[in-house]
Amino acid sequence: MARAAGERGTVETQYAPIVEGGLDLDCGRRLDGVRVAYECYGRLNAARDNAILVCHALSGGAHAAGWHAGAAKPGWWDVLIGPGKAFDTDRYFVISSNVLGSCYGTTGPSSVEPSTGRPYGSRFPVITIADMVRVQRALVDRLGITRLRAVAGGSMGGMQALQWAVQYPEAVASVIALATSPSHSPQQIAFNEIARRAVMSDPNWRGGDYYHGEPPRAGLAVARMLGHVTYLSDRGMHRKFGRRRRPDARPYGFDTEFEVETYLEHQALAFVDRFDANSLLYVTRAIDYFDLAPPGGTLRDAFAGSEADYLFLTFSSDWLYPPRHLEAAADAAASAGRSVGYREIPSDNGHDAFLLEHEAQEPIIRAFLGDSAG
Repeated sequence: MARAAGERGTVETQYAPIVEGGLDLDCGRRLDGVRVAYECYGRLNAARDNAILVCHALSGGAHAAGWHAGAAKPGWWDVLIGPGKAFDTDRYFVISSNVLGSCYGTTGPSSVEPSTGRPYGSRFPVITIADMVRVQRALVDRLGITRLRAVAGGSMGGMQALQWAVQYPEAVASVIALATSPSHSPQQIAFNEIARRAVMSDPNWRGGDYYHGEPPRAGLAVARMLGHVTYLSDRGMHRKFGRRRRPDARPYGFDTEFEVETYLEHQALAFVDRFDANSLLYVTRAIDYFDLAPPGGTLRDAFAGSEADYLFLTFSSDWLYPPRHLEAAADAAASAGRSVGYREIPSDNGHDAFLLEHEAQEPIIRAFLGDSAG
């Protein structure tokens, strides 16, 4: 059993081998030796019916709440997970796992391939959101849980939450999807393709097999800069940076001069020190493939087979996943007879609002969990 957060909020990431006999993927290949990294917070009750799975976004990991020993900051959703918070660990057993294809402990392209003893690199199979959910289901089974009280997530995490309700309807009582979409739009695919091209154009990428040399840091940095632009909003950038220049900058050149350029550079350098370039390629491709509607069917058809109640939260300035995307999902779920809540929260924080606007989200999530079916 995983260790839950301690009295002082400290927590350790756990690792478990799962999917005995290999994982069959949507691409037609089988992946052997799958390992998952995960953390748990709170206590699983005797009935094993108080578990909530939270799913992370593209660059997140299993560390959703609490503190790692010696860390400078807590988990990525610590503002919402803990005693008395929206995901109240005095009431719920909260699970967070790193997704398949990532680089924070779950099997991905930087992992060692069992048959060769070398990192997978370009030999890693292409994955989907449904594949990520298969790994999560195996973890939930390992923990002895047959039905989740809720699955929640924002951005790519919201896609996983939606996929759970369609892929395993009997195992999900409710879904909380934030700042996400039931399918990736052409514009969103285009942004991801530019990010991938930035990585693959770096000479150090070497076709994805760079693990014994210098990684493609420059290409990954550009990809992260692009990503951060889509996470913000025009109004938020004006408020945060304006057209202010660095006081030490030399004008009329191409050095970093504007404060917004300094911000992007900082974010890029921090990212390349902690994330794997191949994981960016594989995870963004999984996002691009995501479409909740069945082949030849509609969103209503997808929700018709679900048994979950739904809460959809959007943010007014999110132009990466505009509110109309989840509004369409809410309409489809309601027309399929599901219990649906939808809220658009005013914000100028852009897509990142789902990580920042916790005071607005908390009472809505708390009320939904209290009212939805258990």
